[in-house]
Amino acid sequence: MASQEFLSDGHLDGSVLAGPFADVFVHDVTVADTQCVHCGHEGPLARLLVYVGGPGIVARCEQCGQVMLRLVTTEGGAVHLDLRGTVRLTFNGPGPSLTEV
Repeated sequence: MASQEFLSDGHLDGSVLAGPFADVFVHDVTVADTQCVHCGHEGPLARLLVYVGGPGIVARCEQCGQVMLRLVTTEGGAVHLDLRGTVRLTFNGPGPSLTEV
């Protein structure tokens, strides 16, 4: 299916996200603003408390200590990014042109 082909209810398939996500993830993520889902604390990603001794990387909120993100690469090379503890990542500066989607 072509990424620009509208489905019966008017939505596009997920492949349309390739361009905007490629634009977002070229930024230096350490300067992205984050917000903790647990306590609401906001700050740059670089201020998280990061632990690397396990099978992946765990980053905790500097305020409440709860897990904000997990990053694991499996033996097969798959990358798993879990952001359940993060309300948002905000990249300031030029972003993707969402009107071209």
